[in-house]
Amino acid sequence: MNQVNSTPFFDFSQAYTLENDRVQLIPLSEKYLPDLLYYALNESDIWHFSSDKPTDNANMMLYVKAALTMRKEKHGYAFVVWDKLERKIVGSTRFYRMDLRNKVCAIGYTWYGKMAQGTGVNKNCKYLLFEFLFEKAQFERVEFEADSENKRSLAAIKSLGCTLEGVLRKNKIRTDGTRRDSAVFGLLREEWLQSAKENLRAKLVK
Repeated sequence: MNQVNSTPFFDFSQAYTLENDRVQLIPLSEKYLPDLLYYALNESDIWHFSSDKPTDNANMMLYVKAALTMRKEKHGYAFVVWDKLERKIVGSTRFYRMDLRNKVCAIGYTWYGKMAQGTGVNKNCKYLLFEFLFEKAQFERVEFEADSENKRSLAAIKSLGCTLEGVLRKNKIRTDGTRRDSAVFGLLREEWLQSAKENLRAKLVK
């Protein structure tokens, strides 16, 4: 029988900033709206597989407000991603479905501008998020969901050391009105500590 440990420590009122030599994850606030709006207006296709479509000023404002509401209601916590090489905000990512009692958290709502894709930014971000959740906040499980047709996202999640656990059939509606199947991945704390951490660290591009 697995030992039941105490509730993980996570204070939604705290400004958690996570960083390494390549990226800095900064708590999302409305002051970053202009940075995010650039991508909404100029690179709207990066949300092709997303269930959200913040591709204009009004919808990006709603997107940010919804993220901040998640934090206020204590089940989500969003970041903007600062690329230290480019010296600019290049995307956003989020903790959501945060279940402190069961020590489970999902990572998602992740997107990057085209200039940051394929550069190592994502792996650096995920390393910091995993390190924080598993080692500092003491979560036991991290989950991901991705559109089963989004081959880039599926490959990226697998490369992090996560296990494909199944597919939820037609569980969400895409922005174009079609229904999607969602691939579900998981990573456990013991997997992170035993091997996934070192394997991911070896892949980091600074």
